[in-house]
Amino acid sequence: MPQGSHYIPLPTSADSPDDDTPSTPLLSPAPTPHGGLTVNPDATYSYSYGPPGLAGLWHNYYALLCAVFASLGGLSFGYDQGVIANVLVMQDFVRRWPVTPLQKGALTAVLGLGALFGALSSGVLADKYSRRHSIFFACVIFTIGALLQTFATALSHLFLGRAIGGIGVGALSMLSPLYIAEISPPEVRGSLIALEQFSIVLGVVVGFWIGFFTREVPGSLSWRLPLGVQIIPGILLAVGAIFLLPPSPRLLVLKGRYEEAEASLVKLRNRDDALTKIELLEMRVEATLITEGNGAKYGGVRGELAAWGRLLGRRYRKRTLVGVLMMVFQQWSGINALLYYGPTLVRSIGLQGETVGLLVSGGIGIVQFVAVGPAVVWIDRVGRKPLLRGGSAVMCAAHMLIAFLVQSFQADWPAHSGAAWVAVIGIYTFTFAYGVSFGPIGWVLPSEVFPLSVRGRGVALSTASNWVNNFLIGLITPVMMEFSAAGTFLTFATACFLAYLWATYSVPETAGVALEDMDRVFGGEVGREEGARRVQVEEELGLRAEIDRLVGTREA
Repeated sequence: MPQGSHYIPLPTSADSPDDDTPSTPLLSPAPTPHGGLTVNPDATYSYSYGPPGLAGLWHNYYALLCAVFASLGGLSFGYDQGVIANVLVMQDFVRRWPVTPLQKGALTAVLGLGALFGALSSGVLADKYSRRHSIFFACVIFTIGALLQTFATALSHLFLGRAIGGIGVGALSMLSPLYIAEISPPEVRGSLIALEQFSIVLGVVVGFWIGFFTREVPGSLSWRLPLGVQIIPGILLAVGAIFLLPPSPRLLVLKGRYEEAEASLVKLRNRDDALTKIELLEMRVEATLITEGNGAKYGGVRGELAAWGRLLGRRYRKRTLVGVLMMVFQQWSGINALLYYGPTLVRSIGLQGETVGLLVSGGIGIVQFVAVGPAVVWIDRVGRKPLLRGGSAVMCAAHMLIAFLVQSFQADWPAHSGAAWVAVIGIYTFTFAYGVSFGPIGWVLPSEVFPLSVRGRGVALSTASNWVNNFLIGLITPVMMEFSAAGTFLTFATACFLAYLWATYSVPETAGVALEDMDRVFGGEVGREEGARRVQVEEELGLRAEIDRLVGTREA
């Protein structure tokens, strides 16, 4: 567990401790690098199925494979970001539809508006029905939108296709990390959810370079081909969501389908022993408390408003702020301004020529792609807070350096080409820092801080925050660049500085914490009030008696 974490796991127990005992010691005085259950003298405990980092990913290889497949949803998000800038300047596209600057901005933004609707609506579907089935329907909607764009014969078809595709993109952008969080063991949950960012960045890189290399293809194939490629991952994920991915055991427990939940969990962990029983019993305790806490339920619009209103109530307000502000700072760090308007920003620091601009802005995606690898390895070993603090500090410094160079040399860039390339290095430095911090953690924190009862809607609201701020960044960046390029970078530097303060004083450490134990991380008055009831539920289910018997058996 990362240093500085104040997390204390809730006490519970395991069923049938003497059966199917794992080969590694079940009880130990301190956490072991190979995993196992650790019971402390004060009856608190922690557990893991293996080590964090790369070794832990290999140890949990089936959950890794499921997370990789589910993260294909992020590919659709990133691919659009990477491909649209090239498509909008291709010769055949411009000759066929000479769009105005306003229409060009609207084509970029309409996907974000559709994604906002998709993110909010899919949270309801995910909680009411199924994570996997919601992913399937999101893929169908996304594929319909992609087909409309690929075979568009009028500009209106392209607008409609991007709006419909945006609904699918927005839904997948919250469903994929939500599903991954619920199937992941605690010691590698961050690494597995970070695969969502890996997939997004891979989509950015692939989308950009496919568009770059097809821009000289004669006729409409130059832009139809890159737009059509995105159909492939959509179909693959749709098929896999139904036939390959196991259901979320946590949602099954909430619905009272305990046998199915146990079968799914055993399959995901590739083992059936005391640890899987402990994890399943944690889910049952959480589900019991959720059922009691829901109280009276209302139907129709009143019930739906009450469900969303719980996110802003005293119990979950801190968690909602973490999820929403995580996405605010992720977007206002300036990353999507670089992706959407890379060539414009590159020209602002003195580099001329279409090819040079496209190559440099394409390099932004490559640097971000390279940075995600260390994030996957470090996020569970180092923790969320240190990466967020370090990343925001480096991003702030990089933006300030670029702003200084732009302000000092923009009047005569040809005479200061060295300064221009230093600014490019600053952009790449910022991108790398983002790639190991706010990029992946932006999908991790919202997916793990909410309890099961509101997780779907909580992740949906957080993702909606992403798309609202994504839209605002896309809308105002050209205006800001025209008014003051240096001021634009200073604005992003200020946002990164505020992000540093937020990460330092408001974000709890969640690495290695079971999803069912997030109450202890956030603490507060509500946690103390409900602590006694949780202990009572654990006793009613026989958890405390079992853990006491397990400890006594091992000590004997």
